[in-house]
Amino acid sequence: MSFFEAAFTLVVGIEAGLVSDPADPGGLTKYGISKRAYPDLDIANLTLEDAKAIYQRDYWDRCGCDSHGWERALCLFDCAVNQGQGFARSLNIKANDTVEFMSQRALRYAGTGEFERFGHGWMVRLFKIMKQAQVTPQ
Repeated sequence: MSFFEAAFTLVVGIEAGLVSDPADPGGLTKYGISKRAYPDLDIANLTLEDAKAIYQRDYWDRCGCDSHGWERALCLFDCAVNQGQGFARSLNIKANDTVEFMSQRALRYAGTGEFERFGHGWMVRLFKIMKQAQVTPQ
């Protein structure tokens, strides 16, 4: 299994299916793909294969995840999906190691106005990703 395949399976599992929460900054999402980021996309009818293509092109490839080992690639990819690829790429340059990378992600979450509502879920996400990053897929 490629690193992308393994990372996609983990991240899409966290993102789940169709979500329409008015308080969610991403707005209407399916498989983590948001109407806000893709206004011309029919989110409700998005297929898993279409989502996978978007994840690879717009997040994995644009962040250069293939140029990293599994641990950093997974954390970088998840960051791009959930916090934006611009932030992910910038943080990737600044953070010396994966622990620093993930702690900076946590601080960014904590600084948002949505932290009280979504913070617990975001922290669970970070811990799940960090735990999975410790086991290189075969």
